[in-house]
Amino acid sequence: MALTGDTAAGRLAIIAGGGLLPSYVAEAARAAGEDPVIIALKDESDPRWEGYDHAVVGIGDFAALEGLFTRYGIGRVVMSGSVRRRPEWREVRPTLRILMKVPAAIRTLLSGGDDTVLQMVIRLIEGNGRRVVGAHEIAPDLLVSVGPLGAAAPGKEDRHDISQAADAAETLGRLDVGQGAVSIGGRVVALEGLEGTDEMLDRVAGLRAAGRISPRRRGVLVKLCKPQQDIRADLPAIGVATILNAAKAGLAGIAIEAGRSLVLDRAAVISAADEAGLFVCGIDRGLPAWGVE
Repeated sequence: MALTGDTAAGRLAIIAGGGLLPSYVAEAARAAGEDPVIIALKDESDPRWEGYDHAVVGIGDFAALEGLFTRYGIGRVVMSGSVRRRPEWREVRPTLRILMKVPAAIRTLLSGGDDTVLQMVIRLIEGNGRRVVGAHEIAPDLLVSVGPLGAAAPGKEDRHDISQAADAAETLGRLDVGQGAVSIGGRVVALEGLEGTDEMLDRVAGLRAAGRISPRRRGVLVKLCKPQQDIRADLPAIGVATILNAAKAGLAGIAIEAGRSLVLDRAAVISAADEAGLFVCGIDRGLPAWGVE
């Protein structure tokens, strides 16, 4: 069933996971004249949502989600924020339409890779005629462009680390495992897994403290969108915490994919990076040397 006319536009729903991104998307939507409905994921969404029409649903509760879409006349949906855990099978409440797809849909939800799961969820939401839009479509100012954001820029050794880490992150993404990698002295020392970027940087800091990484080599964190990823969900993002953790790990800087990555609270990120002496730059896999030479 396709939505038409006013129903096709409908209200905007923001499915809010953890972190700051849902708040930025909600604020950008309000600034653009939208009246978004916040659907906070139980035990995941951080902020309080007073001042917005909002509800809380459990992960995997598609029946409740569909009921909220109908109640509020939702035509467009943004999926934003992190999700720390998968639902148990007992928590999955499918609609009749999803039941017709069992066991494939629920098997994917419970055990598929992150990108596979997100693509399935997008298909299920759009199967009832609603349209999933990317966070960057609502808040385009969050997208990073090619080149340095702050005062510092990558040097020769940093550019080599960017190339090494970017190649590793791209391979990791093809496996639907993670989006980030750290290279120090031309050697990839950490790959992002289920723990996420901050915990990966904690591991790097621990390796350096234990003498496993030379204190004379600084290194770079690279975050890329997975090559096969639907950019309407789970774009790579950094914020002030990423800067602080990169500094704690002794890194020289952070490189993220231009046009396909988000910077949360850009002014604060640039200020924190400049204070720590770190560079933050956008890179492009379509340019020679990722656009950093």
